[in-house]
Amino acid sequence: MRGQHYSLWSLLKHGFKNHTTWEPAWERVALKPSYDVVIVGGGGHGLATAYYLAKNHPGIGKIAVLEKGYLGGGNTARNTTIVRSNYLWDESAAIYEHSLKLWEGLTEDLNFNVMFSQRGVFNLGHTLQDMRDIERRVNANALQGIDAHVLNAKEVQEKIPQLDCSASRRYPVLGASWQPRAGVAHHDAVARGFARAASRLGVDLIEGCEVSGMDIEAGQIRGLQTNLGYVKAGRVGCVAAGHSSVLAKMAGLRMPLESHPLQAFVSESMQRVIDTVIMSNAVHGYLSQSDKGELVIGAGIDSYLGYGQRGSPHVIEHTAAAIIEMFPQFSRVRMNRQWGGIVDVTPDACPIISTTAVQGLFFNCGWGTGGFKATPGSGHVFADMLAQGEANALSKAFSVDRFHTGHLIDEHGAAGVAH
Repeated sequence: MRGQHYSLWSLLKHGFKNHTTWEPAWERVALKPSYDVVIVGGGGHGLATAYYLAKNHPGIGKIAVLEKGYLGGGNTARNTTIVRSNYLWDESAAIYEHSLKLWEGLTEDLNFNVMFSQRGVFNLGHTLQDMRDIERRVNANALQGIDAHVLNAKEVQEKIPQLDCSASRRYPVLGASWQPRAGVAHHDAVARGFARAASRLGVDLIEGCEVSGMDIEAGQIRGLQTNLGYVKAGRVGCVAAGHSSVLAKMAGLRMPLESHPLQAFVSESMQRVIDTVIMSNAVHGYLSQSDKGELVIGAGIDSYLGYGQRGSPHVIEHTAAAIIEMFPQFSRVRMNRQWGGIVDVTPDACPIISTTAVQGLFFNCGWGTGGFKATPGSGHVFADMLAQGEANALSKAFSVDRFHTGHLIDEHGAAGVAH
């Protein structure tokens, strides 16, 4: 105990007395008049794009990230931090698995602990059709080289003793899919890690900079109007999640996106009782437990469209009922806080990573409820697109043109409530 008290006292002493000598996590700079590449959106995807662009394409020139609020303050700060890659179709499974592999080495790559915990993810099956869908997806994952297993009810109960698997439940658990390599990470650490690493590679990170217009001449992006002044840009990558359709409209483009609020909440802290992530499409809820002991709980998107980040009591009530259906012992646990994010959803529940009709203007959006898990993979492939001017093998299928050609990638079954 003495050693622990001494360490805490030392931390407080350095924090109050010596903090002026601490090196800032990233350099605060003023907006320059021009850049070779401007990334609009300073969330996880935008910061990851900037990092991989500066790291993997050192000849690209000057890079800036423009964020209207503070870095990592949008959806990155408003999600439930689940990471997995067990998607159904080859195209989406490939990009999420690429991301998962980057997650597995991200702490070392950034030299910043992103607290990635591979505690596994369970997708519960409650009906015969659920189990058929689970077997189909697990078999597809096996063909894709992704770790996934089908478990029966007894095996689920052994791995999650707290889960009520009794046959008397309204939604009895018949089995589950299980991806052992999946897990969770810390959202703030991810944003700060990418921001620090990008800044050290020379990227300008500009907070409080809102884009209000686009300067397009002869079908080519020339620059951006912002509240901090005009900035010339050779190439612009838009990574603004729920506000992507707003940016597209500035360029005269219409993206097939709907923006919905997505709510989540956490309980009071308690002793650790859950060491994995449990999801259920049937009862419409999922949960994990944070390192602080809070139950992190969420469900699907709100049915209405909008940019509000407020809570809806009926959604919270429905989600809480779903969790109590699976874990009756949590009925007396108190809710601590609630939040909402803004997700951009495409018709096929897959992202848009694409060039546009405007030369030099690129969009990375439409990740819906699956954005956080894709953070490093999304940034990695979008950086390639900004540098090369075209999609690479992993992102080619996610062009916006697929909504005209009909080559959709329907992931509603794997990307719904189960993030």
